[in-house]
Amino acid sequence: MLPGLVSITLRDKSPEDLIALATENHLAAIEWGGDQHVPHGDLAKAREVGEATRAAGLEVSSYGSYYRAGEQSEDPNLAPEKVVETAAALGAPAIRIWAGKQRHNTATPEYRKKVTAECRHIADLAAQSNLEIHLEYHDWTLTNDPDSAKRLLEDVDRPNFFSLWQPPNGASLDECRKSLATILPHLAHVHVFHWGKGWKDRYPLAEGQERWRQYFALIDGAPPRQPRYALLEFVRNDDPEQFQTDAQTLHQWLEGKWQ
Repeated sequence: MLPGLVSITLRDKSPEDLIALATENHLAAIEWGGDQHVPHGDLAKAREVGEATRAAGLEVSSYGSYYRAGEQSEDPNLAPEKVVETAAALGAPAIRIWAGKQRHNTATPEYRKKVTAECRHIADLAAQSNLEIHLEYHDWTLTNDPDSAKRLLEDVDRPNFFSLWQPPNGASLDECRKSLATILPHLAHVHVFHWGKGWKDRYPLAEGQERWRQYFALIDGAPPRQPRYALLEFVRNDDPEQFQTDAQTLHQWLEGKWQ
């Protein structure tokens, strides 16, 4: 696995600042967010950021869109065609999307069918530009449960349709391991952080070593992918210095250096 950065980790930083931070910390790639750094539909900005990323010796791991399958958006730039067009302009090999806005245990069969159909649709659009689609693994979507996420991946049934993974907030180690193991055959990249129960309950990444040692051991059994990224996301207090410390920790882990 190669280390990278999710740009929304430091949402207030400019793309130029983030590229500098990534290179200074010897990262390999950036997932660019569609809400701030590469707005949906802004093709000129997408081309500019993509070119600057590659000029610095970095890769674009993916386009972190906020397209939600099954949900109608008032923003025309969040139409699937526009999202795919923006990702292509960025030079991203993949697009992150969200599986609706409802948990699996409250979604109706009709809602699930709609989310599934729209996931297929954007996957087919993306395939025309040789792009993959990656599901965000997140609460308040149909991926809030590992079996639901697996079912969605299998029901969409497209060769360019995969899932991201991140530890579910507040879940036990066993629950996190189960969620990762269940979607492992469909795994793209991983969002790396160490949180407690919620958005602001964040800790230095090094304090999550025992959990992440087990997660990475599971990931070693996933179908091979070149490259597969471990992308740092949301550090304690949104602090650039904490980000640098966490980046050092991630490097050590990926090199097999556990304390």
